[in-house]
Amino acid sequence: MSRDPVRRPEIVVDLGAIRRNVGRLRDLVTPDGADVMVVVKADGYGHGIVESAGAARAAGAPWLGVATIEEALLLREAGDTGRILCWLTVPGDDWAGAVDRGVDVTAYSLAELEEVRAAVTGTPARLQLKVDTGLSRGGSTAQDWPALVAAARAGEADGTWRVTGIWSHFACSDEPEHPANQRQEAAFRDALEGAARAGLRPEVRHLANSAAALLRPSSRLDLVRCGIASYGLDPAPGLSPQIGLEPAMSVTAPLVLAKRVPAGAGVSYGHTWTAPGETGLGLVPLGYGDGVPRHAGNTAEVWLGGVRRPIRGRICMDQFLVDLGEDEAVPGDEVVLFGSGAAGEPTADDWARACGTIHYEIVTRMGGRLRRRFVPEGAA
Repeated sequence: MSRDPVRRPEIVVDLGAIRRNVGRLRDLVTPDGADVMVVVKADGYGHGIVESAGAARAAGAPWLGVATIEEALLLREAGDTGRILCWLTVPGDDWAGAVDRGVDVTAYSLAELEEVRAAVTGTPARLQLKVDTGLSRGGSTAQDWPALVAAARAGEADGTWRVTGIWSHFACSDEPEHPANQRQEAAFRDALEGAARAGLRPEVRHLANSAAALLRPSSRLDLVRCGIASYGLDPAPGLSPQIGLEPAMSVTAPLVLAKRVPAGAGVSYGHTWTAPGETGLGLVPLGYGDGVPRHAGNTAEVWLGGVRRPIRGRICMDQFLVDLGEDEAVPGDEVVLFGSGAAGEPTADDWARACGTIHYEIVTRMGGRLRRRFVPEGAA
């Protein structure tokens, strides 16, 4: 006799939702002459880098963005042959591997230009330059920019590389009225003018991330880099135009135990919650070892039996408890930590608010022992 497969805690990723999200973002920006780079760094924001990249390509995305060379090469090994940009390297990184596989690499400094030069043995590198316009993170300072663009132009002249892009990154694009946005956009345009005077003619100029792509049309230029929006999460909740983004990730687990506890029972480590009266508790086999934030204890909710139920007590490494009240539940009942919200279940946004963080962190941190299941287009 065959047995039904054991249900395990899992991350469920709707690849059709990613494809549709990217399509909607492209519909938004292409009238302005821009297109979309889908950012799939950090394992596709927790959704799976290779699978998310495939959904983005199916939606027509001409560019993918990653942080590291390793991520770029993983996509190449998986068969992606399109344009990929990476932007975060360490000294001595595998620049040659990226150059040889046609990955667009980013330089912030003259030292990095020298590393790229040393990596080129045949076909010219595809090189992009990043300027720091006010985030004070990666990128050339305004003071160093003239020397960087001059050296980049010299490398073009001698055939070492082709400068394919110039870009920067907003600090406050999810706050559309913040004065830093105007200052950064103006600084970026100044940097572009300086590069043009040096003779650089990049294929793409890009500044906008997800929030700016939705909220600041003037910054769309040739390309927008959409990370969180590609996965259906609003980069500026309550401010962004509604374009039909669909959250692509759900996290579910089977209930493993349901029991009654009396009034006064302390729950989980430290007894941070005590039952005010007799109640039911349900045990969920997930914890901070799987990416569930420890500070979700006594703050976040889950969906079980068609009702939102509060987490009680501290999140443990492998498990946590939810309040069932007077309702019945049995082992095997599905618990949804978060999902699209379409049925009333909590969303990643809800968990972020409960935990005092952002939904980027909620979806990206989920993993550990969780398996990932992909729902293809049209699947139930």
